[in-house]
Parts: sequence; C-alpha cells; structure tokens
Amino acid sequence: MRAVIVNESATARLGLGEVEEPEPTPSEALVRVFAVSLNRGEVRRSQTAEPGFRPGWDLAGIVERAAADGTGPPEGARVVGLLGSGAWAERAVVPTGALAELPDGVSFGQAATLPVAGLTALYALEKGDGLLGRNVLVTGASGGVGLFALGLASLGGARPVALVRREEHAGLVREAGAAEVAVGEGAAAAGRFGPFDLILDSLGGGPLGEAMGMISPRGTCVAFGPSAGAEATFDVSAFYLSGGASLYGFILFHEVLAKPASDGLARLTKLVAEGRLAPRISVEEPWTEVGPVARRLLDRGYPGKAVLRVEG
Repeated sequence: MRAVIVNESATARLGLGEVEEPEPTPSEALVRVFAVSLNRGEVRRSQTAEPGFRPGWDLAGIVERAAADGTGPPEGARVVGLLGSGAWAERAVVPTGALAELPDGVSFGQAATLPVAGLTALYALEKGDGLLGRNVLVTGASGGVGLFALGLASLGGARPVALVRREEHAGLVREAGAAEVAVGEGAAAAGRFGPFDLILDSLGGGPLGEAMGMISPRGTCVAFGPSAGAEATFDVSAFYLSGGASLYGFILFHEVLAKPASDGLARLTKLVAEGRLAPRISVEEPWTEVGPVARRLLDRGYPGKAVLRVEG
C-alpha cells in the first residue's frame, strides 16, 4: 500500500512511498484512511528522521476489519483515531482505545483535525480547577490547539484571552471564542488582562517565562510546546510567592495512558456534531501535496489546521 514516508529528496522531506500492509493485533482495528491532518511536532520530527520513517498521528476513515477481541467500533463504522506514528497511509491499524465512532454530520476532514489538537486542548484545559468564571490565557492561539482551546474554554464558562503574533489573526481567535485578544511576540502583551487562573502555553522560550509571572494564586500553567524556544527564564520568587501555583509539563501520548483517546474523541466529535465546536480547516489538499503543505506549516503559512485527503 502507499503511505507518507520521509524522503530526503522530497519537499519538506515528505512524500508518498510503498510500504507493507499492516496486520492488526487482536485489540486493534484495521482502518481504511480517508483523511489525515498535520501537526507541527510530527512534521518537525520528519526533518531529522531517517529515510523511510512513517510520520502521522491523526486519521479518520472506515473500519475495514473490527478488532478480533470484540472491542471498539464494528466493521463499516466511520471513525477517528490517534496513532503514535504511521497514520498517514491508505490503511492503518489502530488500538480500539484510540478510536471513536463519528456521529452523523461530522466529516472525515473535520474529524481528522481532532486527535492531537483537539485532545491536547481538551485535556490541557482539564488541568485547571474548573473553567466557570476562570481567566484563561492561550498562547499561540491561532494554531490548531489554540483555536480548539478557545472554543472549549468558552463553552466551559471561562474568560479566554488569546495571544497571537499577528493583528490579522485577531478576528479569527475572537470567532473561535476569545473574550480578549493580545497581539505581540511575547506573553507580556497579555499582561493587562491577567492574572490568569490557567495558562496554556505552546511557545516556551521567552513568552513562557513572561507568562509564569502572570499566574494567579493556585493557578496552573500547562506547557506543551517550545515553538519560540526550548529554554525559558522566569522569576522563581514571584512564582512561589504567588501561593500554590504550578507548572505542568504536558505530553499527549502520556496523558492518553490515563484518559483513553477514545473517550476524549467521543466528547469532541459530539460537540462538533452539535455545532458547538468548529474545527478551523485552512488548507485541504490531496495527500500527494503533503510536502508543500508541510513546508507551509513549518513556515507558519496558515492558521488552524491542514487536512489531506487520502485518495486512491
């Protein structure tokens, strides 16, 4: 079958190649993939991975063969799933604990945006002590995770504040659910809206250091990305004197060990079906365009999510 593989001669080192057909274990379903979406982490990894490596976390499609142990969706079910790698393929085997059936009205493209970006936003927001009436800062708010976080925080009764680098994205984040918008390269631009009970940070570096000075007593900063830098400096005295504040290191593939992806995906797809959560798809192309679309992602060429249609 065909799959996206690392190819040193391809644009962004990603292209289609021939790979062996997958064979599911008893607790895995075989899924015919119809749509996938791209995330910055897997594309970055592909830039240094060995030739032949198969990236891909997000997928949506139809179950061709249900799990032999009787768990998970039945044959023929429309599903969305999460994999540690190899999701960008014509077929994939997915553990049933990482699959959820799609409600009517949710397209494969919409569903494919949810596994990494949607689950990260959902599970990161749950690190706060409830959302109702809380002041929540979302950095990198025009990205896939950020837009979902704004929508989910607003649904939970929070006051979401969006931090974006470009003024042109202010309307986008307000539409997603932001009550306030700060524009700037660093988190200091959001200072006038703080302090914050919960901070979701995808930037790291200097912005994370600035955000750490804006946490409310007993507040939490959830760090899940270093797009602005891997090292941050902050005022430790101000941090601990705030009283009970915490910094949480978030890795989705660790979180789903305690909270199965299937549960979160079922919640997210229900919200999409009800029209309460709207995935922002900025780019939708056939998967033959994976390299150029990945390059645009690395160059911050679009907000929201990119979806690739897996075509025969």
